Amino acid sequence: MVNGKPNWLLVGHLGIMGHDHVMVSLAKAHYTNQGIKESKKLSINIVDEGLLPQADRSGCVSGSKEDKSRLFDFMLADGGVPMITDAPVVMECSVEDIYETTGFDNFICTIDNTYAEENVLTEDGKLDYRTLKPVLFEMPTYEYLKTGDVIGKCMSFGK
Repeated sequence: MVNGKPNWLLVGHLGIMGHDHVMVSLAKAHYTNQGIKESKKLSINIVDEGLLPQADRSGCVSGSKEDKSRLFDFMLADGGVPMITDAPVVMECSVEDIYETTGFDNFICTIDNTYAEENVLTEDGKLDYRTLKPVLFEMPTYEYLKTGDVIGKCMSFGK
């Protein structure tokens, strides 16, 4: 939330730091950063191919120049974090720390809650990436990649 409105941003730098921690790295110039710094909250909305046109638009213009709050239907989590209603997976996060590097604010986040549509879950409640097929934004080529194909089991190639 920035100035009382959701501001959606396409993120190219996101890293898993453990089972319940992620790092979201944003260029310091992003409008969104001020809202994250004020609220210490953010959401990570996994985009599938159906949401790609709106997600792409969110990365084309700054929230300081255009109101991006209506790009997606959304709801607010209990903590006031905006979440895309149609996103197949959403993580509600709290910022634990901000690590600054040259040109970037790196938000170290705890994942407070994860929401997933039932159709992207396996029978035992785990994410099924074959069904989900999340879109990845690849830097520095500025291309979108669709994931989901299994190419092998972990620790099976070296045997």
